[in-house]
Formats: sequence, structure tokens, C-alpha cells
Amino acid sequence: MNQVKIVTFVPSSHADTVRLVLGAAGAGKIGKYSYCSFTTLGKGRYKASDEAKPFIGKAGESEVVEEERIEVVCERSKARDVIVAMRQAHPYEEVAFDIYPIIDELDL
Repeated sequence: MNQVKIVTFVPSSHADTVRLVLGAAGAGKIGKYSYCSFTTLGKGRYKASDEAKPFIGKAGESEVVEEERIEVVCERSKARDVIVAMRQAHPYEEVAFDIYPIIDELDL
């Protein structure tokens, strides 16, 4: 198994859309299941620069946004395509995301 976990943070208003796009791009497959994800609610904080065009808030001002942390597994070979799709569906100008390698249980 050669998988990664992709984690992104999206405003709750757009979380369902991003989850669907991730699944359609091939992320979230676990055995006989597809579109698998895990979500945690939280608050994202940022201050947009004067040159930014924030989706929520105003340039030069601090903002707190109700966001969902969305986690999906993905075959490493599909990860670039999944990230491209995620960026296209995500409402933020700068998309925050993490990529983690996954170790197969058999490799322990």
C-alpha cells in the first residue's frame, strides 16, 4: 500500500463541496468503501495582508472563521490530481493543507 493522508481546512459553508470533490478525484477509498473522510470542527485564524483578497473578512484585518478539518486517505499516485481538484473547489485564495505518509500495517 502506497498511500498518503491529505488534510485541509475549509469554512463549514463549503466543506460538503470540498469533500465531494476529494472523493470524485479518487481520495477517500478504504477497501470496499469510497468517499471516506473524517471531519473535526475548529476555528481558523488569520490576518490577510493588504494585497490579499480574502474570501471571508477584509484585507489588513484579523479574522476568526468556523472551519472543518477534513482528512482523507489517497493513493500516492493520485495525490497531485486530488490536490489540484481540492484547490479548484476550495474557496480560499491560499489553501492550507498537509500531506502525511501512511505506513502499512504489514510494514510494522
